[in-house]
Amino acid sequence: MPLRITVVGSINLDVVAFTERLPQPGETLTDAELERVPGGKGANQAVAAARLGAEVRFVGCVGDDEHRALALAGLEEAGVDLSGVRVVDEEPTGVALILVGGGENQIVVAPGANRRVAPEDVEVEGADAVLCQLEIPVETVSAAAERATGMFCLNAAPARPVPAETLARCDVIVANSFELDALGSSALGPLFALTLGADGALLLEGGEEVARATPPQVEAVDGTAAGDAFCACLVVSLLEERSREEALRRACAAGALAASRPGAQPSLPTAAEVDAMMAR
Repeated sequence: MPLRITVVGSINLDVVAFTERLPQPGETLTDAELERVPGGKGANQAVAAARLGAEVRFVGCVGDDEHRALALAGLEEAGVDLSGVRVVDEEPTGVALILVGGGENQIVVAPGANRRVAPEDVEVEGADAVLCQLEIPVETVSAAAERATGMFCLNAAPARPVPAETLARCDVIVANSFELDALGSSALGPLFALTLGADGALLLEGGEEVARATPPQVEAVDGTAAGDAFCACLVVSLLEERSREEALRRACAAGALAASRPGAQPSLPTAAEVDAMMAR
């Protein structure tokens, strides 16, 4: 029986400009290539989990506008259950403006309808795992943590404060050093994955290191969804009862694969691709 994961999170349309390098402050670059692709941390992680073999349900909001269809296209293609997605009139579909150059990126998000994901939208009972991020209201994340009957994983991105009682309900937290600072030391109680970019990741429990992994060497093209691939693969691997070291290594491999390809959801790897990377 497939693993059942519910993702409560954001859905965006990514408007991406690919350039040879990122501009300096006040500088204008030309000759960029423009693409529109489905994105949003929540949607990215849902697609990633589905490609890794999980049965995924999504809870979120989109606007009643021209961006909605493309923003949902990747989720639909991956076979994600969208019965928990609500169309709202008050806000447009979320949009992320992304510059990609030299393997680095700059991102600005206009959340739009993601602001409307409400606690009353959250139906997560029965899922083997619930996965949230911080591109939706914190009170909705708190509701998901309270109602989860299986593993609850919080990807604490972007960096925002989270109530201590919500952190206490987390089984797994994934964050980088900036996001950890925003959470405070209380985040170190559960299983905590500290991501270190090209240097890999640490897995801590009660503040003590229990695993460490470095990503395989790849040519970085676009890191937009690398963290989302990491989160989804870590959760799926832990649900598959893999060892913590193996789960962390697989998560790093998934993140590296995503960083080696352009676009957010188009870059997310399948389980077979992660297996092949691990075998290298």
